[in-house]
Amino acid sequence: MHIILSRVAKRIYARIAALSWDAVFILAACHFAISWGIIALAGGEDIAEAGIFWYFYATTATTVGYGDYSPATWAGRLVTVLWIMPGGIALFTMVIAKAVQQVSDRWRKSVRGQSSYKALADHIVILGWHGFRTQRMVDQLRGDIGEKDREIVLCTAQVIENPMPDQVLFVCGDELNTPDVLTRAGVATAGHVIALGHDDSETLAAALGAAAINRNAHIVAYFNHESFADLLKAHCPHAECNVSLSIELMVRSAQDPGSSRVQRRLLSTLEGAATQFSLKVPKDSGEVSYGALFAALKENHDATLIGVAESALGDDLVLNAPSAHPVDPGTIVYFLAARRIEPGEIDWPALKAG
Repeated sequence: MHIILSRVAKRIYARIAALSWDAVFILAACHFAISWGIIALAGGEDIAEAGIFWYFYATTATTVGYGDYSPATWAGRLVTVLWIMPGGIALFTMVIAKAVQQVSDRWRKSVRGQSSYKALADHIVILGWHGFRTQRMVDQLRGDIGEKDREIVLCTAQVIENPMPDQVLFVCGDELNTPDVLTRAGVATAGHVIALGHDDSETLAAALGAAAINRNAHIVAYFNHESFADLLKAHCPHAECNVSLSIELMVRSAQDPGSSRVQRRLLSTLEGAATQFSLKVPKDSGEVSYGALFAALKENHDATLIGVAESALGDDLVLNAPSAHPVDPGTIVYFLAARRIEPGEIDWPALKAG
């Protein structure tokens, strides 16, 4: 008996799920109109008044039944028991079932990576899933105070469910560089794209795919071999390529013990009281000196200036520049601080005067 009831319930649920919202609303409107008409024909019923019947119908269909209005005649009671109550309750249950089904379907869709986030703007897209490494990456992004509220969309070609549902949105597809994945991830309107595939070929394909549909996004890619980084730069000059520095770091640690912890602290937003940040000198700031900016950052913000560059991705970076080195409008400034400092927080006219 239990099996039979279960099958019947599943069939009823399937039929309800197949109905469109338009069909449900039409059924509800028809049942309401017929109920009102029959009650009015029964005669002698106060609940047949226009200002009362909708309230009576709603409380009956939802099984609330306050009791302040009820049928007064036998005919009205029969109509209520045999038509209004069964039909109203069935329609109310149908609405709840469809609402629950839609919420459930949407949740399952998002967990499985089938949702679309192309309506987002200025968000971060991560192309590639690497377990703990990607979790660490997301933690670092969230650790930056300026990025706490920015949406992160994680994309993968693996058949998995969202591994970090409380921190990232999730997109799953066949390949990281397919138009479907890049479109659903909202790459066209993203502010930043991080490409880290399972090998250099996948990373290159993902980065090139992202660059093809968004020329304005800041694209960052990680490679194990320099040749892939050179290939990406040749086709996408505005991409920023990171190549493994494991050998260099090992040599530096051997020559200067403890260097590895310095590198880690410089880049981590989760460890220590200082992290490397950057800002762009405003166009209306005028020329200032490296020494004046160094002193102002240390005195007013407890930050340490470490270098400047004329371009964001070029080879013109100057570390520990001379005090007289000019810092022009548009220059990229790199510094160490406990938090990100915005250009508007610095009194540029005072530096120029000094």
